[in-house]
Amino acid sequence: MTSTDDPQPVVRPGWTGRFYEDLSPGDVYRHPLGRTVGEADNTWFTLLTMNTSQMHFNSQYAAASEFGRPLVVSTLTLAIAVGQSVTDLTQNAFANLGWDDVRMTAPVHAGDTLWSESLVVSRRESGSRPGAGIVTVRTRTLNQHGTEVCTFLRTFYVHKRGAAPLEDIRPEAATPLTAQPPTVRPAPSAGRPAPSAGRPAPAAGRPAPDGERPGTAARTPR
Repeated sequence: MTSTDDPQPVVRPGWTGRFYEDLSPGDVYRHPLGRTVGEADNTWFTLLTMNTSQMHFNSQYAAASEFGRPLVVSTLTLAIAVGQSVTDLTQNAFANLGWDDVRMTAPVHAGDTLWSESLVVSRRESGSRPGAGIVTVRTRTLNQHGTEVCTFLRTFYVHKRGAAPLEDIRPEAATPLTAQPPTVRPAPSAGRPAPSAGRPAPAAGRPAPDGERPGTAARTPR
């Protein structure tokens, strides 16, 4: 096969997340992505959420505390932990029902890298939504040293496989995807008239004859 050949397209399904049937009590998911928290992350999240505690954005103030430097605001740590778990647990969830037993077990500082893992604690069918179930998980977050910094229970609604709200929502392209780029016809430049069919336009840098301006009709001598 040469580089100019079009390969036969084969659609490979991407990761679509887990469903209610896939989440069994006792399963542990070690979420794949770590997240290093920066100083700007901490400051922006603190101020975005209208938190006025200087422990999170005033280094001089925090230096006088027992921690000696600013703390990452705990709601950011919690948000990262939940976000890290989505790819394994709740990509097909449609509602969180609650967080319980939330504990911040060690301080987090700018520069720390967070990793999370979750244990499926329980699941049950939904009495009101036959296409979904309710799952509870225990998630914990570790820093780069393996120290636990956060733990909580989370309960959520998650779709069953084949649920109606997930069917046929991806649009189809008007043309198939190929290895070759599509042919695009350049649009004419706006505001520039095409040269007259009967007379070529004067070359750039050459004055037009008889004092004529380029692109205008010749003047009749008087």
